[in-house]
Amino acid sequence: MKAFLRILTAATLLGAASLAQAEVAVIVNSAAAKTPSQSDVANIFLGKDKSMKGVDQAGWNPVKEAFYAGVTSKNESQLKSYWSGLIFTGKGQPLPSVADDAAVVAKVGAEADAIGYVDSAAVNGSVKVLFTLP
Repeated sequence: MKAFLRILTAATLLGAASLAQAEVAVIVNSAAAKTPSQSDVANIFLGKDKSMKGVDQAGWNPVKEAFYAGVTSKNESQLKSYWSGLIFTGKGQPLPSVADDAAVVAKVGAEADAIGYVDSAAVNGSVKVLFTLP
């Protein structure tokens, strides 16, 4: 009986944690002429497409984790390995990063060719949502 209660408690906590996860919004400037597809967004954030300026978030946080998992299918260690390879061979550099959601919204809102990702709660009228990731 105690084992059952522990399993039930763990399942409840996991369910609550998944509900607490925020939805990630991929954003562009409201006046942006280009609206890239999800595949294009992956290429921009992996440095393969330079048609827009990707704005990355510094450090590793739940929003960044959800974005990279959903768009590029890469986790933190895979992403670090990917960029290490590009840097070592001289084929690329990681995207510039800013501190948090508010800084991403500000930068994307100020630059017509910028693209970023934020917690959907951080979106305001200066940016347009391309798509969201659960």
